[in-house]
Amino acid sequence: LFPYSSRGAMMDNRFATALVIACVLSLISTIYMAASIGTDFWYEYHTLSPAENVSEAGRSIWEEFVSEEADEKTYTDALFRCNGTVGLWRRCITVPKNSHWYSPPETDMTTNCISFSLSDQFVEKYIEPGNHNSGTDLNRTYLWRLQFLLPFVSLGLMCFGALIGLCACACRSLYPAIATGVLHFLAGLCTLGLVGCYVAGIELLHKKLPLPDDVRGEFGWSFCLACVSAPLQFMAAALFIWAARTNRKEFTLLKAYRVA
Repeated sequence: LFPYSSRGAMMDNRFATALVIACVLSLISTIYMAASIGTDFWYEYHTLSPAENVSEAGRSIWEEFVSEEADEKTYTDALFRCNGTVGLWRRCITVPKNSHWYSPPETDMTTNCISFSLSDQFVEKYIEPGNHNSGTDLNRTYLWRLQFLLPFVSLGLMCFGALIGLCACACRSLYPAIATGVLHFLAGLCTLGLVGCYVAGIELLHKKLPLPDDVRGEFGWSFCLACVSAPLQFMAAALFIWAARTNRKEFTLLKAYRVA
């Protein structure tokens, strides 16, 4: 009996180690996901001479950019011309601190942002951006809505999984960790879907509004955080499920051994 008890203790240590690693991965992925949602660097535009571009059009660019009536084409053109960045909740452009038409171009730049309203998140996208008579582009419309909803679903699943994990600790049982693993797996799918929807939405937008020759676009670090979060969620899910199922199997074998 003693050798088997020693083996059982060794297995318990393995389960504990797996759970600790899974919890750390879950925490890191949650932090990454929350940071990516709250920052504005999902996609970045780099313009060769933003100060000159702004001076040519005067302060009307900023006024149109922040206007409640600004459509997709209006603010996208401003993003192209003014080193813009786009997040899930806000869009930002870089402009001179003094952009009056009578002032010479400045090198002292400032970044100004405006938030997407809740209605903006669910507004229809048009086949020709800025042309309300061109009809609804269903693909871009639903991709935009999904990229807004999926990160919150992902965070909610992970938080619910953490709650189940706390209940499992209170009950001193590893078996509920299977549910935690399944929820983390679903959260990983949501995060992966978010990344896919965002990439597809950007590609479709740039087909409608091609980048100017002097503008370069690239995915930013906020997008990269979401990309890293997805595999962390999958790894945490695998560890939770493995620990729970293997521990259950070992417990069943130990019980059968004792009965025998």
